[in-house]
This record gives sequence, structure tokens and C-alpha cells, in this order.
Amino acid sequence: MVKMSALEESTANTVPCVLITSCDNGFKEEELIKQILSSDTLPEPTKREETVVWYPWTINNKYYTADVRLCAVPNTFHMNSEIAQSTQAFIAYFDSTVKDGLEKLHSWIAVVEDFTPEVLILVCDRVCENGVSRYEAQQWCLAHAFELVELNPQDLPDEDDDFPESTGVKRIVQALNANVWSSVEMKDEHNQGFGLMSSLVASRHNNPRSCQDAPSSSLPVEGALNSEEGNHTERCTNRDTQQDTVVDPTTDLDIQELASLTAGDADVDNFERLFTKLKEMKDKASSLPHEQRKVHAEKVAKAFWMAIGGDEDEIDGLSSGEES
Repeated sequence: MVKMSALEESTANTVPCVLITSCDNGFKEEELIKQILSSDTLPEPTKREETVVWYPWTINNKYYTADVRLCAVPNTFHMNSEIAQSTQAFIAYFDSTVKDGLEKLHSWIAVVEDFTPEVLILVCDRVCENGVSRYEAQQWCLAHAFELVELNPQDLPDEDDDFPESTGVKRIVQALNANVWSSVEMKDEHNQGFGLMSSLVASRHNNPRSCQDAPSSSLPVEGALNSEEGNHTERCTNRDTQQDTVVDPTTDLDIQELASLTAGDADVDNFERLFTKLKEMKDKASSLPHEQRKVHAEKVAKAFWMAIGGDEDEIDGLSSGEES
């Protein structure tokens, strides 16, 4: 039997964490943690190192459970390899009432790019025209592949909308529930196909990029046709479903296997194979540059939906290259 190295064993046993930081001196990381936990008090920390504190959280929804840590890190000086290796989501709070609110996040960008967490969320109380406007915040998010969440937005979704958009801390919790955590344990009494699709399309929320605002430097997706290279605008206006689901042959085989497993019996062995395959695909995608990885995940999600017999109309408009 091959024995794992100390580093490999440590990584394998690491509980995934949500790294939470605040660049606003008047808003501590723990305040956001309490909101995520829907609690007026903080739980007993699982670990504390100087000013870095790990709080326990068990995500428990109808599809799965996952033990994660909400890790409060006040600044980049307290980052270390342990935090970086376990971080699978990054949430940054900033002060939107001052003009330079976003500038205080610059030191975090290089750090985050090194460990490329699946979920990237920029949080403020609400955008402020006299400080950081909605346009400025959205442009920053587009440039760095974050999602903007206002805890107390001025404009709330229309209550009459059949599918109202989630806002505030509810949206943060929703995004964290949609992530595929390394500690996930599926509840086999529920439909695995829906749970898998929820995970695959989570990147849509992580990178709310529209065709109009997408930077012209976006790289072509892996497996795209040569004639498309550098032609992002033309790709954005093309609503052909076949075009939207182009993936490389190896990924196509993975998708077909996922579809087969999803349609199979809901037994333990099938679930294990399903999520082993999903983890393999996730690892492949992680080797792509950050911009390509988000778009690639979206294409895989759409291709998988078609592979399991999903209705084309139900995914129409999901593409990051299409206007909603």
C-alpha cells in the first residue's frame, strides 16, 4: 500500500473553509459570520491563531450535508498555507460609503488568485453614489470574477416575480449551498440529478458576467472552434444551443458517464462513482485559467443538462455570453 506524505495526508483531512475578511474597520468579520449562521452569538471556535479564528458550520440542506469552517482573517499578513489549502470560498466585505473602499481589497486579489476558490463574493451594506457606486462595484466584480451582494439593498426584487432574485445574506448562504464542498455527504433519498446540476451551474452566480460588460481580453473556451478565437462579441450574440455546449472530446465522455450514473439506481455505490467523477472533472477544470474555468463550467453544465434529456428551453439564457 502506498503511504501518503505528511502534506498529502494533511490536505486530505482538512475541513474546507470559507475565508471571510473585512476591509471596513467598522465591520468585523464575525458580524457577517453571525448573519450567515442566523445567530446572535458566535459558536465556540474550533481553532484560534492570534487574530485568525475558525468557526464550525454544518451545511445541511435537502440534498447534502457538509462540514465547513468559517474562517475570519482580518488581513493578508495572517494568511498561511493551511488557510490557502483549505479555502474553497472567499467573501470580502468593504466600505461602500468611501471612494477608496475597493482599493483596500487590492492586496487580497493576488492572494486569492493563487488558490482560486470556487466561490468569490464581494459584500457591502449597500452601494453608495457618494462612495462606491453600483456601476463601480459591478465593474470591479467583472474584472475579478466576483459576485456583488448587498446586505441591505435599496432596491428589492419584485415580489410579483415568479422567480425573485435572492439578495442579502440569503444570497450568500444560497451560493455557499450551491458549491461542491470536498466534505460533501449526499442524502441518497433525493434526486441526484438535480443536486448535481445545482452544483454545476453554481458558477453562473459566481461570475454574473454579461455579454455587454465582458472584457475583450476573455480567452476562448477549451475545445472551442479555431474560427471563434478572439471573437468574443460574435460568440456572445450567437444563441445556437449547439454552439453553447461545445466541449472537448474527453469532457464529452465525462459528461456522458455522469448522465449514465445520474440515470442509474440511487444506491451508495452509484453515488460514490457519481461524485468521484464530478471531483475528477472539477480537478481538470481547476487547471484552466480563472476566466476560462468559469465559462467552461457553464458549458459543461449545459451539455450535461442536454445529455440527461433536459429541455432546451429550461436552460435558454444561462450562458454568460447571453443577455438575460
